[in-house]
Amino acid sequence: MPKGTNPMYDAQSMIEAASHPYASSEPHPKQRGWRGALKRALDLTAVAAVAPIAAPLSLATAAAVRLSMGSPVLFAQQRPGQHGHLFTAYKFRTMRDAQDTSGRPLPDADRLTAAGRFIRKTSLDELPQLWNVLRGEMSLVGPRPLLVEYLPRYSREQFRRHDVMPGITGWAQVCGRNATSWRERFEQDLYYVDNWSLDLDLKILWRTVRKVLRREGVSAEGHQTMPVFMGNDAEGIPYGDPNASLMA
Repeated sequence: MPKGTNPMYDAQSMIEAASHPYASSEPHPKQRGWRGALKRALDLTAVAAVAPIAAPLSLATAAAVRLSMGSPVLFAQQRPGQHGHLFTAYKFRTMRDAQDTSGRPLPDADRLTAAGRFIRKTSLDELPQLWNVLRGEMSLVGPRPLLVEYLPRYSREQFRRHDVMPGITGWAQVCGRNATSWRERFEQDLYYVDNWSLDLDLKILWRTVRKVLRREGVSAEGHQTMPVFMGNDAEGIPYGDPNASLMA
């Protein structure tokens, strides 16, 4: 079973996601009809185009993970997709399964291996999510799928990020990736939802290539990844736990 899979947690998460008060089944107004079909065609065409390169890169990455961290090679975890419906997202592992004396995972900086750090900086860990794109669970472009445990912490406005399909890359990623605050990230996700177009998708894909080549914005300040989202304060401002971080 891939790392991160927990049937009991997943079953409970499915119940919580299905009963979310902001969940909807209505398609995004701008992605109805031929526009939605064209976005899907863009996804499938792009995956087919990169397959000759992605396949050998995936094999090499899998070998590096296996040699540096052992099995399993993949990290699999339930994530909420469009309308909050859950699916299993896949990534290559980048961290060791190391715990302290009380059984809690060590900080990301202590669990990231040298190989894992390189894999994350080059975004090779995202390659297995091309399978999620083929399955129609993700798109190449959209808000990143976050943790199931965040669902009850969202405001109604923040939950609108689930009006569209999640993506491997998105507006928030090309505007800072993990090196942004939660407030900025939600604003950027909602900008994408409200301003979606095929032109915007193409712009994001182009900027993603440049971002990955420059290895920019992989970590938030003071964290190896992204601080855990804890909810919104009394003024409605989202905040993260300064003592915890997790891959987004």
